[in-house]
Amino acid sequence: MGGLIPRLRRLAIALAVLACRQPGHQPRALVVVDDAGDSVQVLVPATRVVSLIPASTELLFAIGAGPALVGRTAWCNFPPEAAAVPDLGAGINPNLEAVISQRPDLVILYNSAQHAGVAARLRDLGIPALRINTDALADVPRVGALLGRLTGHARGADSLRAVFDTALASATRDHASSPGPTVLLLVWEQPPMTIGRGSFLSELVERAGGENLFADVETSSGPVSIEAVSVRDPDLILTTADGPASFANRPEWQVVRAVRERRFLSVSGSEYDRPGPRSPGAIRALSARLRQVAR
Repeated sequence: MGGLIPRLRRLAIALAVLACRQPGHQPRALVVVDDAGDSVQVLVPATRVVSLIPASTELLFAIGAGPALVGRTAWCNFPPEAAAVPDLGAGINPNLEAVISQRPDLVILYNSAQHAGVAARLRDLGIPALRINTDALADVPRVGALLGRLTGHARGADSLRAVFDTALASATRDHASSPGPTVLLLVWEQPPMTIGRGSFLSELVERAGGENLFADVETSSGPVSIEAVSVRDPDLILTTADGPASFANRPEWQVVRAVRERRFLSVSGSEYDRPGPRSPGAIRALSARLRQVAR
């Protein structure tokens, strides 16, 4: 009996998912390999999708698959239409009961080790769960194409790729012709934390014409000392906090020339938090700001 009840639960969920599919859709099994290296079988087109990554939620709407969304995270705040999708809470360590209650036929999770158990539990219940990377601009057309295949919106994904690639090339500045200002990407004040080469925000700054002061940090972020910042002497300090930065008035930071001269650049908005269709526009806006502040 111990194994019978879980099997009956998986069968009930599978039958509920099939009952929710729109008439006329002929689902077929598609095996995909997610970014964690797991082979996952999905019945496509998926028509009840839970997206637990803000970037994948934005992409689903961009390719025309927004109507398939039945669950999102509290951080999925773009496009505005996402507000109408049920909020299932956090994307990290998600509420499994809330996810399962939406009877999804596909769940999108961020590719992290802590989601391995979540994905395995969902699959054990008969719910396909994918762990995917959404960390770089190159992930935008790649993940868009995957979501297009899984939701039956491959044509929308193809259009997204064409528009995105053209806009990205147009927005990117040529460093060789005019080297830009060096920029400290300060994302945490106490202790000071900077963005490294592995971050999406670093890619935005580089494409906008700036040079990441700590591009030699290969990880997405890492601690730095004020002394190291002073020695490297950035032209600008970029922060992602709204309002004035509190560190600017601290005595220990006055050894940094950019702090003394108040050469700050603050950016805000979810387009600076995640790679997506809005990234080329964010690069153009950042490029204009960099040129203006660096004068």
